[in-house]
Amino acid sequence: MLTYILLLAAYLLGSIPSALIVGKAGYGIDIREHGSGNLGGTNTFRILGKKAGFIVTLADILKGTLAASLPLLFSLDLHMLWFGLAAIIGHVYPVFAKFRGGKAVATTAGVLLAYQPLMFLILLVVFLTLLFTTKYVSLSSMLTAVAAVILACLEGDKPLIVAISFIALFLIYRHRANIKRIMAGTEPKVKLKK
Repeated sequence: MLTYILLLAAYLLGSIPSALIVGKAGYGIDIREHGSGNLGGTNTFRILGKKAGFIVTLADILKGTLAASLPLLFSLDLHMLWFGLAAIIGHVYPVFAKFRGGKAVATTAGVLLAYQPLMFLILLVVFLTLLFTTKYVSLSSMLTAVAAVILACLEGDKPLIVAISFIALFLIYRHRANIKRIMAGTEPKVKLKK
């Protein structure tokens, strides 16, 4: 029974719409009505600025970390990735925001932070390098997801390989509109200061 309660808790943690809360509480703006309409860090950065974007991204990472850590906190002999996946599903389909959420890049990063901290750091470096090179958050996110699959395969961790492969495919699917815009040359680039 406790397992199901905690899986539900992980989903509900993932469902907390950080971008919606920060937008409404701090700026009086429903982020879903601006930019891409996405409840994620990237849209928050674009619409509300750096401070709000960092807060939302950090909150989305931490909810993934906390959700994946639930079996450890409650001494359950269950794989952390199940709880991480529940949080990721919650972020993408949040019950608190009419099941319209983000793309789960930051929440997935948070799950990896709990499960494989070194892998998280390596992928963070990969993501930032790609971002500074391409200036596309979406492309950097998708390529980092592919890198995560490669790293998982090198690790030989079968549950991680299965989970991260599923997440990577899902993440790329969620970015299909971005892929079309990249191909059309209309995807917004990030302005990075040196």
